[in-house]
Amino acid sequence: MIVFLPWLRWLLAFHVMAFVAWMAGTFYLPRLYVYHCQTMVGSAESERFKGMERRLLRQIMTPAAIATLVFGAIMAAIPGVIDWSAPWWWLKLAGVAGLFAFHGACARWRRDFEEDRRPHPERYYRIANEVPTLLMALIVIMIIIRPWGG
Repeated sequence: MIVFLPWLRWLLAFHVMAFVAWMAGTFYLPRLYVYHCQTMVGSAESERFKGMERRLLRQIMTPAAIATLVFGAIMAAIPGVIDWSAPWWWLKLAGVAGLFAFHGACARWRRDFEEDRRPHPERYYRIANEVPTLLMALIVIMIIIRPWGG
């Protein structure tokens, strides 16, 4: 049974807003890496990308990821909000864990670019750019459709 408290919709609204901001950054940062690969090491253009990547990760993505986690955890801790026996819930959490792992990979790649290391070709980041889309699809389908129990 799902419990609806008057302020629960506020938590949900803030959770969704944080998730949207996090996803926007997660979609954009690997694309910046694709473009960064096309610059010369040490060039003004490369330095500009370093600043953009750092600000996107530190000022938008990470705070939004933390807010998503905090608001989601608060909702999940409310008795009756989550059916812990439903398989969809665990698949959704696996998708969220995947997003956090991808976030960590993005941070590692940013440090590589910051130190003028480029261990991956442009194509690598083009492919990596698809990962958050797949994880987002899994998360949204599990939350909206709730297959295997609602």
